[in-house]
Amino acid sequence: MRVLILGSGGREHAIGWKISSSSLLEALHFAPGNAGTAEVGINCDLDPLDFDAVEAHVREHGIDMVVVGPEAPLAAGIVDHFAKAKGLESVAVIGPSKEGAQLESSKKFAKEFMKRHRIPTAKFGTFGKGQTRDALAFLKTMKAPYVVKASGLAAGKGVIVTEDLKEAEQAVRGMLKGEAFGSAGKEVVIEEFLKGVEVSMFAVTDGEAWRLLPSAMDYKRIGEGNTGPNTGGMGAISPVPHVTPEFMEKVKNQVVIPTIRGIQRDGIDYRGFLFFGLMKVQGDPYMIEYNCRLGDPETQIILPLLETDLLHLMDGLSNGLLSEIDVALSPKAAATITLASGGYPGSYAKGIPMTLPAAADIEEDQLLFHAGTKREGESIVTAGGRVLACIGFDAELENAVKKAYALADKVEYEGKTLRSDIGTVG
Repeated sequence: MRVLILGSGGREHAIGWKISSSSLLEALHFAPGNAGTAEVGINCDLDPLDFDAVEAHVREHGIDMVVVGPEAPLAAGIVDHFAKAKGLESVAVIGPSKEGAQLESSKKFAKEFMKRHRIPTAKFGTFGKGQTRDALAFLKTMKAPYVVKASGLAAGKGVIVTEDLKEAEQAVRGMLKGEAFGSAGKEVVIEEFLKGVEVSMFAVTDGEAWRLLPSAMDYKRIGEGNTGPNTGGMGAISPVPHVTPEFMEKVKNQVVIPTIRGIQRDGIDYRGFLFFGLMKVQGDPYMIEYNCRLGDPETQIILPLLETDLLHLMDGLSNGLLSEIDVALSPKAAATITLASGGYPGSYAKGIPMTLPAAADIEEDQLLFHAGTKREGESIVTAGGRVLACIGFDAELENAVKKAYALADKVEYEGKTLRSDIGTVG
């Protein structure tokens, strides 16, 4: 098969690395990719949101499958675009339709979906333009901490959690006026704060059958002890210590199965990955959010723990044959440490030269995935906020974390930023 992966982050490098060993693979393209993806495939100067250019590339190179890494092309309707493209009916696009992608692109849509299909979630209210007074009135009925979310896509940063009512009110006003998070915040969700521990679950589904991938927990805050502003993710671990067999059964019966049934009942075309952002509250799962693609940086650890051929798995789900495929998972633990640019998630410099460990210096139970990098001549330089993902594996999670940090120590560049407590805090 000839595969095109859309995106340029660590998630896309991990997906490409995983399918590069598949016996089904004939050629692998990335659009646009990064310095790491160029080592396992061909980088192409394409904007994933320029659907006409992507379609032209698919036709020119005989692409059989398009794997959509980031959320924006899904929200913009790339699956629908290819469904209407004449002569490309056989091209598999991994991801949901534009309607299905609203599970991620609209928190209002997602919360109403949860309510409609009786999926446990926090008490909430949704408000749009002209409803500022109603939103502020609803906010006053809630207890601190207050949770205010931009309904649209905001790169994982459109969530305000505060103990201060005035700060929460300011956040509501700023979003509904379009001053905060732009169009993403013109509709807001105000919800009850849930006290518990977070866990990320991932599934693949063809809209009927589904298979679970390893659980993971990521660390969104920039600072030690889960402090500071949210980021795209500063690290992750898998499996999650507080995910017990009993909890997993609750997740399957109360969240996963009702979600798949809801997709069917609502007539949503969904063939791809589905992320369940959960909160474990006194032993019970509560849905926080859906993502309609693999997460980042969780992908960097869950795919290496997947022993099933990923390309075969995606081929099966695109053809409605997922029910015939068994998913095998490694018993090992994994951890990833994100190396970021100085100043992230605020402003940061790009083009900073990096010194990376030679292949011989990366051990068998370590992996290095590129995110915000690019090649300039003979050098690799920074090109984004999150730069690299350093992964470690071991039978014990504690040792997997140590191996990930040992690899991170071998990377050098000015402004290197990382958390030192991944795996040690909940």
